[in-house]
Amino acid sequence: MMSRRTFLKSTLAILLSSCVTKKPVSKIEERIITKFPKAKDSKVYVIKTEDREYGVKKLLENFDLEKVEDAKVAIKANYNSADPFPATTHLRTLSAIVDKLKELKAHVILAERSGMGETRRVLEKMGVISLATKEEFDVVVLDELRAEEWVRDKFEGMHWKRGYLFPRVFKDNVVVQTCCLKTHRFGGHFTLSLKNSVGMVAKFDPLDGYNYMSELHSSKNMRKMIAEINVSYQPEFVVLDAIKGFSTGGPESGTIIEPKLMLASRDRIAIDAVGVSILRIHGTTKDVSRGRVFEQEQIARAVELGLGAEKPEDVKLIPLNREAEDVCEKIEEELRRM
Repeated sequence: MMSRRTFLKSTLAILLSSCVTKKPVSKIEERIITKFPKAKDSKVYVIKTEDREYGVKKLLENFDLEKVEDAKVAIKANYNSADPFPATTHLRTLSAIVDKLKELKAHVILAERSGMGETRRVLEKMGVISLATKEEFDVVVLDELRAEEWVRDKFEGMHWKRGYLFPRVFKDNVVVQTCCLKTHRFGGHFTLSLKNSVGMVAKFDPLDGYNYMSELHSSKNMRKMIAEINVSYQPEFVVLDAIKGFSTGGPESGTIIEPKLMLASRDRIAIDAVGVSILRIHGTTKDVSRGRVFEQEQIARAVELGLGAEKPEDVKLIPLNREAEDVCEKIEEELRRM
């Protein structure tokens, strides 16, 4: 027979256990995208310079940045690996962009996922963590996000088997992007602004471990899938640091070229088409040289999705100094080459 004391203890234990709140099961919100973003215009500003602070300042003078003022702004730079520029974003370019955003009283967040190396270590080695401390901006390592901090994006006709995971930090805040001028030897052909968006997507699904990057890199539709990621957001602007670039190889090493240019646009199709043209002017791979610029598969798929410029004539090149005028003429010729 149970004693009164034992009975009371057992009853109390049952009552306490019933009061314990069960830990909620992590979930990932799923969104079906039906309306794709489109760039406000297809202007591409071009300046000939090796002074990154000056270049960023002059480029961003041409944008209405009212949406950035007093806002949370998430930067997607290019820190795919722990290799020096042009493999990764030059620290001075990043710093100049942060300074401009801070001038507009923005709360700045840099969010990143590296494909060739552990992200936090890459950011430490490249000086980003130290810069963040100095400049007082936040750093988000996408690999470290919880399940609820991702959204599964899907849309009809996409080539991703189960959609892809896109982070809320880029969904919920104003986005700016800075990319490099590079070819890509692992199937992307080139890595500019459209390809830079791959570093926004989760590598692994935090719920079941599914590897999205394995799916991407093993697919015959890789370049189309790269373009498709870009329906998930619209940047306020993209800065392309083409002071140097890789004309072959890439993304972490390759043949160095020195166009000594910096460019900016709201339109990822336009700026990538111009970037491809610059690579062609300097001599590049067969894959990047083949066909018309707008026939490049990343660009062609982005055009199908309506993200920006639809043809070379839509791209409006605007040189910001006399030294850039001749270069813009050559780019124009390459853009329209049959």
